[in-house]
Amino acid sequence: MTVTVDVTAQLIAQRIASTIDPVFAMIDGWRDAVERAIATEPEPRAATLDPLIAALVAPELERTGSLITGAGFVATPGFLLDAPWHLAWWLSGANTFRAAPDAGLRRLDAVNDPDSEQFRDYTTLEWWRVPERTGTRHLTGPYVDYLCTDDYTVTITTPVMAAGELAGMVGTDLYVARLERVLLPVIRESGHPCSLVNASGRIVTSTDPHRATGALLRLDGLVDALTPLRDAVTETDAAALPGGATVVPCGDTSLALVLEG
Repeated sequence: MTVTVDVTAQLIAQRIASTIDPVFAMIDGWRDAVERAIATEPEPRAATLDPLIAALVAPELERTGSLITGAGFVATPGFLLDAPWHLAWWLSGANTFRAAPDAGLRRLDAVNDPDSEQFRDYTTLEWWRVPERTGTRHLTGPYVDYLCTDDYTVTITTPVMAAGELAGMVGTDLYVARLERVLLPVIRESGHPCSLVNASGRIVTSTDPHRATGALLRLDGLVDALTPLRDAVTETDAAALPGGATVVPCGDTSLALVLEG
């Protein structure tokens, strides 16, 4: 059934997409560069790959006004000959995770020893599992990222392939608080109680102060309306919910506006 969406809501959805799309394009560029580098290395090693990752992500992490607070490459276990488990991940000066005063750009001090009590198997986490399964980009969150930010975060990851096999993920972290500062004034222009949610219905930001960031938005029919976003369907139509709310996809970001009332 075709759902009529007012022009303002459509424009807001487009503006949200235009905020996120440059981040997607940047990550795709990193993926392409890493795949090219891996293709020239018969025996890929962290020692040669890490400087490339640093050179790719540092300019955006250091750019004034950047949305991202961390970025890098996470390797498939066993892919790199000199590092069975490996995170080549850098944090910006705006990232407060375990940061000393006046900390600038720095590398994440990750625990890569499976025998350590502090080790965490990153292949069990959503930002790894979903793109590993689908072979496509995935937006995870908002969630509290205890690995890289210790704060509400959105993580975007996309697979890196080598000879048809998964070599790892490139991706980036964005503080939800920073996204809220950019996106909340935009969604307020809808004139309705309005929430921005991910493909699982988890709230990124909302004009309703009672709808907390990271909480699930529980409305009849919302789970079904968001199914195309979870399935990474590029063209997704707006949907009307039984209670009168309208769901408006924000391009192919896997985010959607939910307008109530």
